[in-house]
Amino acid sequence: MPQATNYDAIVIGTSQGGRFLPIALAKAGRKVALIERGHIGGACVNVGCTPTKTMVASARLAYLARRGADYGIHIGPISVDLQAVRTRKQGIVEGARLGYESRLTAAQELDLLRGEAHFLAPKTLEVSLNGGKTREITAPLIVIDTGDRPEQLEIKGVESVPVLNSTTLMELNTLPEHLLIIGGGYIGLEFGQMFRRFGSQVTIIQRRPRLLMSEDEDVSDEITKILREDGITVLTGTTPQQVEPLSGGRIQLTVRTPQGEQQLIGSHLLAAAGRVPNTEDLTPEAAGIQLNKEGYIQVNEQLETSVPGIYAMGDVKGGPAFTHISYDDFRILRTNLLEHGNASTQGRLVPYTIFIDPQLGRVGMSENEARKQGRNIRVAKLPMNAVPRALETGETRGFMKAIVDAETQQILGCAILSLEGGEIMTIIQVAMMGKLPYTALKEGTFTHPLLAEGLNALFMTLDS
Repeated sequence: MPQATNYDAIVIGTSQGGRFLPIALAKAGRKVALIERGHIGGACVNVGCTPTKTMVASARLAYLARRGADYGIHIGPISVDLQAVRTRKQGIVEGARLGYESRLTAAQELDLLRGEAHFLAPKTLEVSLNGGKTREITAPLIVIDTGDRPEQLEIKGVESVPVLNSTTLMELNTLPEHLLIIGGGYIGLEFGQMFRRFGSQVTIIQRRPRLLMSEDEDVSDEITKILREDGITVLTGTTPQQVEPLSGGRIQLTVRTPQGEQQLIGSHLLAAAGRVPNTEDLTPEAAGIQLNKEGYIQVNEQLETSVPGIYAMGDVKGGPAFTHISYDDFRILRTNLLEHGNASTQGRLVPYTIFIDPQLGRVGMSENEARKQGRNIRVAKLPMNAVPRALETGETRGFMKAIVDAETQQILGCAILSLEGGEIMTIIQVAMMGKLPYTALKEGTFTHPLLAEGLNALFMTLDS
């Protein structure tokens, strides 16, 4: 093998953080190798946020079209061309991907290597290039950004039927007649409501006692109610036992419910019960990198692994698996590696939005978390049918909820289940970032009639 090529830094993977860090390093005069085995942009651009939210937009339009008569608008029969939905999605994904790739290839001092990387030693990698050749490269600084992927379904008979995941489901050209979804988390709910709105029958199977177990019970219960109103069958406390093929391409899924065993007949099966890290092919053991029991890379508050000079960012390190967290990881590394700062993950707010409709926007502590910590809290809650804008738009499902420290009046967290719930949550997040007391939002002057105006009434509930 030819002699190893020496770099100042190596970045493995090109997700949200991995796209920006190598450019920042190169602009600082470092000689950088960026390795990508698949499409530029990681999961978010190619199989995550960008394509799913594009399809969610199509599904919402179909939903609104069917509701036209509620607003005095008569449209006629509604049909969904799933192939056209997919084509639109692909166009947006390809445009984003090409834009990111052009910025990377234009960067000076940055070599983009297309292939698979694995460690030979703590600071040495072998790259199996897509063309068939291999290269050995070294650097004193290595950043791992390889992300994660859908976990494979493991139940009896699974090898006998086709199983979709969050990536392959979006490539269907024909609408499933009955989509069976195993998993009651973010992915299962977003796809479940999406395909119900496209016209599929949908059943969601959740092993745990309720959907979205990390959320408060009232949030989970309200979301379950909304999905059932949309015509989705939700089975909680239900364990998949066995799957087998039937004639005509149908699938029989046997489940154990609290009421006993039941057979579900579907046309398609989606596994949406979890994700696993992309670490095996890296051979991290060759570098001495410590993994947790799920295979995610262990890091400290500065994102450094057990090996000095090797860092991990984004989903591969475990923790909150959100694109904006990957980008914040980049900012931490940029601050510490290039600006000689001391940034860390300690105490950072982790906002997120579940893109069901109405959206669930969340930041900070839940009520359950605050009570488990023994906090003295007050809970503000307001149904969306008390917000004028929600009434005017016919979007009254859901509620606003905020957790407030009873002594300091600081907002500890919120759950906004509402039309544009993520946008409303962000207003509260900014107030939390600025350490404003809840009274600042209670007395704030917001444009009438906007959804944000409901924040006045939400925090006024604490006066009663």
